[in-house]
Amino acid sequence: MLLLPPLRRLVRRSLGRAPPFSCCWSRQGPSPAPRGYSSSAGCKGLVLGVYAKEKEEAVPQFTNAGETFDRLISGKLTELLSVSGPPLKKGKTRLFHGLHQDFPSVVVVGLGKKAAGVNDQENWNEDKENIRTAVAVGCRQVQDLEVPCVEVDPCGDAQSAAEGAVLGLYEYNELKQKKKPVVTAQLHGSDGKEAWQKGVMFAEGQNLARYLMEAPANYITPMKFAEVIEQKLRSVNSNVKVHIRSKAWIEEQQMGAYLSVAKGSDEPPVFLEIHYSGSANANDSPLVFVGKGVTFDSGGISLKPSSGMDAMRADMGGAATVCSAIVTAATLNLPLNIIGLAPLCENMPSSRANKPGDVVRAKNGKTIQVDNTDAEGRLLLADALCYAHNFNARAIVNAATLTGAMDVALGSAATGVFTSSPWLWTHLYEASILTGDRVWRMPLFEHYTKQVTDCPLADLSNVGKYSRAGGACTAAAFLKEFVTTANWAHLDIAGVMSNKDEVPYLRKGMAGRPTRTLVEFATRLSQDKESV
Repeated sequence: MLLLPPLRRLVRRSLGRAPPFSCCWSRQGPSPAPRGYSSSAGCKGLVLGVYAKEKEEAVPQFTNAGETFDRLISGKLTELLSVSGPPLKKGKTRLFHGLHQDFPSVVVVGLGKKAAGVNDQENWNEDKENIRTAVAVGCRQVQDLEVPCVEVDPCGDAQSAAEGAVLGLYEYNELKQKKKPVVTAQLHGSDGKEAWQKGVMFAEGQNLARYLMEAPANYITPMKFAEVIEQKLRSVNSNVKVHIRSKAWIEEQQMGAYLSVAKGSDEPPVFLEIHYSGSANANDSPLVFVGKGVTFDSGGISLKPSSGMDAMRADMGGAATVCSAIVTAATLNLPLNIIGLAPLCENMPSSRANKPGDVVRAKNGKTIQVDNTDAEGRLLLADALCYAHNFNARAIVNAATLTGAMDVALGSAATGVFTSSPWLWTHLYEASILTGDRVWRMPLFEHYTKQVTDCPLADLSNVGKYSRAGGACTAAAFLKEFVTTANWAHLDIAGVMSNKDEVPYLRKGMAGRPTRTLVEFATRLSQDKESV
């Protein structure tokens, strides 16, 4: 950034260069309060927030941490910000050097209007979203300077600030020799220590889902997926049991629909079953999460076009998000019993694969005509949902990258939710307002059920009667045929599977959405003692 000539004396021209690192963050408590900064602090960056001016002639309105730092340097930050350009807009940054020996680089980020609150039009808390975005942009600017550590202004909401920092710095680079510099993000000051740590845990959960979804399918096979989740769970909580079920077990359970998809691949299927016992009463009815776990979806005999097929390594996004949500719940020690079910396999074309027109039998005895082998996710979920009824669930919530039709309907703006339970919908919706990872309610009309039950050879067809019409809705209607509990919700996450530039605090790639909304939803259920 080019500063005006009278202010160049405030800039240190040479900061040195930090060694190259890749991205990380810190769960450590707060850095020392901004009083009597230590000259041994080393090379650190500092991200501070500033609100939009209410009046054109007003001085910049900093956050509490920003005001404290500005006083420490005798108002130089106010002076610089006032003369170095127009007022900072929401999500924009301005970089200053040499203001304090402990922080050679200071990034000021625009937070937008102060106390904006919940935006009823956008269905999210605007303050929280603005903080996540601003902090992410500021931390990335520090990373570009190859500064190894950044302290982050809590901006009045330390959890959102931590989420912005940890989500914004993450990038999958496991297989690259050249990696981005590591930046360790820490809380600046002492306000909001617990909230910061909670935010780090929420964001780490989503980043775990991003990692699983982004990794190549030859690295994350069904067995490898299960092993990664098992390892994560065993490292965070002792109240967890993990069962990695083999093909023989799946056959014993008579999960014929699931097995019909798996048989086309040489990779054996794995049914991952997780039990987290967080409630004080082991007999409390659990929340059951079910996630579609197709670790690569070629479409089978109904082969997908080659263009973009590589993205189908993330077709296990449902399993990735629900399992990562359980890892986060266990890390947070949520007082809730949770069971996670993830039917894992590949959908590949071979002489053993399902053929269009084949009829298979699900766990509950219903027969399914497979009219399109690329509508395979609902076959896995059908059997997993039947199995989920064994646990006297308080609620069953499944997530799946199920239909391209959902992407057409909502794009990446929100996850589509199909449920007949107002209680369940309210908790999901209110959770999404807090996380900014939104949900939108979709219809479960009998109109769609008729389109999947009107089938010439079997009880059900795995695609709707009118093919392209209402594809997300007919898929949900199909799943409903395997559910008997009143409190069930189906989340179609196909539209939110990846991120280009829609969510500014996520880099381009697989998004890991809606992991944080699932965690917040589970948190709300742990606090809701209503008997359902």
